[in-house]
Amino acid sequence: MEIHVLDHPLVEHKLTVLRDKNTSSATFRELVSELVMLETYEATRNIDVVDCSIETPICPMVGKKLSDHPRPIIVPVLRAGLGMLDGMTRMLPTAEVGFLGMKRDEEHPTQQITYANRLPDDLTGRQCFLIDPMLATGGTLVAATHYLAERGAKDVTAVCILAAPEGIEFVEKNIDPSIDFKVVVCAVDEGLNEKAYIVPGLGDAGDRLYGVID
Repeated sequence: MEIHVLDHPLVEHKLTVLRDKNTSSATFRELVSELVMLETYEATRNIDVVDCSIETPICPMVGKKLSDHPRPIIVPVLRAGLGMLDGMTRMLPTAEVGFLGMKRDEEHPTQQITYANRLPDDLTGRQCFLIDPMLATGGTLVAATHYLAERGAKDVTAVCILAAPEGIEFVEKNIDPSIDFKVVVCAVDEGLNEKAYIVPGLGDAGDRLYGVID
């Protein structure tokens, strides 16, 4: 498992505003999108490219463009992952988008319940980008990654806003080692509280993006 933590003043500034409990949902959504765009730069460092012949106003040349055979696929984990989708697709407009609905079993925080799936049956050879704001216990990330692997995915990059050390440790111990798995986060926080929420964290990302749903 490879993990990359962004270390940049812009990220620290935007993350501080994002954490503030007084930040409105509208601003929160915009900041999430901006942070994901910055993360995408690192997440796609090894994305597949192909040669492309073009002509500049001066002369012909061979440049690079993203490979579309097959196209990369972005998979937001519902519902909070949807808040990251706009930023990711701005940077990867040619990518396909799948959807995976998972929620944590509150009685067993490392176990997940899958309630929705809109993914290709075959992900063989695809570069997959899982997006989910919080890597807390790590249970959702492991389950989602293995869900993709069952469909043939072997190259999976997770893009999260925050991570907890406990979650990182759980993923390292439980992720299938045959998967080329990477994680990109803006920060690694202190740890989890008794409710398995990240501390200091930013609260429930889904609620702050879309409001509280009873």
